[in-house]
Amino acid sequence: MTPAELVPTGQGIRVVGDVHGDARAFAAAVQTDLFVIQLGDLVDYGPDSCETLRIAFELRASGRGLFLLGNHDLKLARALAGQEVRMDARLAATLTQLDEAMRNRAREELARAPAWLLQRDRMFVHAGFHTAMLDEAPPLTPNGRVQGVLSRALYGEPTGRTQADGFPERSLRWVDRIPGFLTVYCGHDRRSTDGRPYIRKGAQGGTAVFLDTGAGKGGHLSWIDLPPE
Repeated sequence: MTPAELVPTGQGIRVVGDVHGDARAFAAAVQTDLFVIQLGDLVDYGPDSCETLRIAFELRASGRGLFLLGNHDLKLARALAGQEVRMDARLAATLTQLDEAMRNRAREELARAPAWLLQRDRMFVHAGFHTAMLDEAPPLTPNGRVQGVLSRALYGEPTGRTQADGFPERSLRWVDRIPGFLTVYCGHDRRSTDGRPYIRKGAQGGTAVFLDTGAGKGGHLSWIDLPPE
C-alpha cells in the first residue's frame, strides 16, 4: 500500500508541523478523530524525542495517521544504521534516550516514512516543493548522498549563502513554481512572525503553508485541520 492509499477517503486531515521532541504537545495534537499527517522532524532539540517517536509509530500502526521524513529524522536513521553522520549535541541527546528496542523500531519505521505525499490538490512535504513531485513517487530512505528532488523535499532550496547562525540560507523561489490548483503544506523553515502558520502565495497561483512555529526550540507546535475532499 502506498502512503497516499493509507489516508482514508472522506475523512478530514490534521496536518501537524515539526515536533522536535515536544512529546507533550504532540500527544495533544493527535487527540483527534481526524487522520494525522505529521510533516517530519520528529526528533532533536526538545526534551523527549523517544516519546515523540513512540507516538508517531503508534499513530501509523493504528491506522490513525502517518509521518513524513524530515532531515533530522533522516540523520537519526543514518546514525542508527551505523552510517557516518556529523554528530552534534542534539542528535547525541536523542540517541541517549533510545533503548535497543526503540532503536530497532526506529530503523524500521523511519525507513518507511515517505518524503512527500500528493493528494489531488494537496501536497505534504517536509521542506520544499519541486514540480517533479507531481509525477514521481518518493524514494525510500537513502543510504547515500541526498540529491535532486529528494534534497528539495528534505532541505528546501538553498541560496548558497550561510546565515549568521551558521545554517544555510534558504530561498522561497520554489513557491512561485507551485501550480495554481495546488496547496503545499510544509515545515522545516520557521517563517512565522506571529506564532501562526505562515501562508505564501506563488506567482502561478499556488499556495505554500509553513507550519513550523518552533516546537522544541522555544516556540510551540502548530497544526491545521483540513476538511474531507
